[in-house]
Amino acid sequence: MQLITIHQPNYMPWPGFFHKWLLADTFVVLDTVQYHKNEWQNRNRIKTIQGAQWITVPVTYRFPQLIHEVGIAPSNWAKKQIASIEQAYTKAPFFNDYWQPIKHILLQQHDRLVHLNVALITTLGQMVGCTAPLLLASDLPIKQHDPTLRLIEICKHLHGDAYLSGAEGRNYLQTSLFHDHKLSLYFQHVHPPTYPQLHGEFIPYLSVLDMLFHVGDDAESLIRDMGGMVS
Repeated sequence: MQLITIHQPNYMPWPGFFHKWLLADTFVVLDTVQYHKNEWQNRNRIKTIQGAQWITVPVTYRFPQLIHEVGIAPSNWAKKQIASIEQAYTKAPFFNDYWQPIKHILLQQHDRLVHLNVALITTLGQMVGCTAPLLLASDLPIKQHDPTLRLIEICKHLHGDAYLSGAEGRNYLQTSLFHDHKLSLYFQHVHPPTYPQLHGEFIPYLSVLDMLFHVGDDAESLIRDMGGMVS
């Protein structure tokens, strides 16, 4: 089986994002769909002494731009965000093992949001053991605009015979089309893992940064054990 999974380029994603990548033979970053404000492409959450806190990249966006067209607004956001992360996690046991490569990416100049996100996703993926190739949909000769047929065309182009969707795919995919195109269809099934955290009661669904800083190399096994896939 050649399993393809496809996901929009989230900012410093939660561990479940990397669970999909660990299961797949090829991971495709879907940057050719419309950008939506106030979702996960330009923000995520970390844990501070006050609780969960958003970290956000300011963007220059005009409807109906696609994700790969969205720029980063010129501002001092990176230095402020670095300060917030350092204040939240400097006492975490594995902070110094992982922080410098992430900080280096944040300090670089990125004109487009997708370039920043892919740099972070690639580095974070390596830190949690992801080895399957990562490709950009914008680099592929895909013509379909229908949400389901676009995914099928990507799978076919990459010689995949199976597609792994997120659990929410049941709500919008035309599942019969995968059967029509002789593609097996699977859905991710995960539960957020718990692990020791600073700052009180455990908070799930944070950026994978939180897990890496708290458990180090154990992050890979925690992510793999989050669940699996179901048909």
